[in-house]
Amino acid sequence: MAHPLITAEALREALATPPPPCVLDCRARLGDPTAGERLWREGHVPGSHHLDLDRDLSAPAGEGGRHPLPTPEAFTAVVQRLGLAPERPVVVYDDMGGQLAAARAWWMLAVWARHPDVRVLDGGLRAWQAAGGELPLGHEAPPAPSDWQPRFDDAAWVEAGHVLAGRELKVDARSPERFRGEVEPIDPVAGHIPGAVCRPSSDNLTAEGRFKAAGPLAGELPRAEATIAYCGSGVTACHTILAYAVAGLPLPRLYAGSWSEWIRDPARPIATG
Repeated sequence: MAHPLITAEALREALATPPPPCVLDCRARLGDPTAGERLWREGHVPGSHHLDLDRDLSAPAGEGGRHPLPTPEAFTAVVQRLGLAPERPVVVYDDMGGQLAAARAWWMLAVWARHPDVRVLDGGLRAWQAAGGELPLGHEAPPAPSDWQPRFDDAAWVEAGHVLAGRELKVDARSPERFRGEVEPIDPVAGHIPGAVCRPSSDNLTAEGRFKAAGPLAGELPRAEATIAYCGSGVTACHTILAYAVAGLPLPRLYAGSWSEWIRDPARPIATG
């Protein structure tokens, strides 16, 4: 697996060197499924294509939570439509430091689908603009489809039953207020999975929205023999996993359904405080 981050300056150089990487705009807004594509049309990294959180990176919401993983077959169709292949590098970005939803795309491509060279634009769109990058409007020519057949690593994620029965350390990427159950702006039940620790995904970033250096991250991230990352719906949990990769630590497994699936079964325990 390649180093998971790329700077805006390095991306500009890569885009000027044929063949350029495939660049995917993963911007999203929870509660507004149309926002990502609209933001992309209003200005994007040159040559990038929109990768939609709800349409491309998730199955329909339901018993599996708000953003369950798509089937391998469905995601294979997505990567083939976008022309992705193992021999061509991929760069993903958003405007939230990777939290919505570049880290989710990185995890699905690099960890789950095992693409060998996927990087997140460190600092996202703000870093791109600060480096003098242009933001063309409108559409891009559709990519030539590929025939890539990923070999998915289903050991990289876990289901609710495993979380309930397992002994791994559970790392919750939501805010401390949501973790403690003091507020819950999205899901109908507040609290956290018993035994979990709170490590907000925003703590992985500097004030400028870039990832902290490997050393500080390694000193801050919760450590255990085995870990599971979760959040509200399995999106910002991928940012936690990305932080472990940046720090050079073993990767947690993803609880894909996360809190929004956990609370659908009243028999599953809930903790607050």
